[in-house]
Amino acid sequence: MSKPSVLFVCVHNAGRSQMAAAFLTHFAHDRIEVRSAGSEPAKNINPTVVAAMAEVGIDISNEIPKVLTTSTVEQSDVVITMGCGDACPFYPGKRYLDWPLADPAGQGVEAVRPIREEIEKLVKELIPTLITE
Repeated sequence: MSKPSVLFVCVHNAGRSQMAAAFLTHFAHDRIEVRSAGSEPAKNINPTVVAAMAEVGIDISNEIPKVLTTSTVEQSDVVITMGCGDACPFYPGKRYLDWPLADPAGQGVEAVRPIREEIEKLVKELIPTLITE
């Protein structure tokens, strides 16, 4: 059986989707294929998000925002959107979830921490729905 594949999508792929991908990679180890992308990717990861993730021991400083493509969606079993609205394409046969999370753009670390904690909680709840041991 192949590994389940998850795609996290937000507008800029510089904050929420990067945190979610990092948490899923961290907690699931190599049991889940993890991707992230943005409908309008930024040039760089949000430095405040990098700092907030470093506080919990996860380094995302080398990540690069990636553009959302049709093939990325087609290769994924589960697509989790985070505030990208109509910019996120819908493909039949995929499991879609929408996580309504605040956007960390322009926020300080104090404001990003609760977003990070909510993403961590959602990722931990997601894992058992993808992996049966």
